[in-house]
Amino acid sequence: MPYNADLVHEMNLLVKFPMHSDLEGIKVHSDAGPEMVAAAQRLYAKGLVTQEDGGYLTYSGHQAVEHAKSVLRILTGKMAV
Repeated sequence: MPYNADLVHEMNLLVKFPMHSDLEGIKVHSDAGPEMVAAAQRLYAKGLVTQEDGGYLTYSGHQAVEHAKSVLRILTGKMAV
């Protein structure tokens, strides 16, 4: 299955979450782009974040972020993302 625009927006939002602490999350404000607001809502519906506007990563969300960041490192040739 190829990536579609919705999945790309979700992955772009996921990689913005900090991985170094479970006590830090993000909030997607209502004035953010509609694609980011919708991506946050889809991630919540999928059980990857704790709030419809971001919040904190769930266990599954942490796993998804690790994989998304790994893909970015591989595709960009950068060691850290």
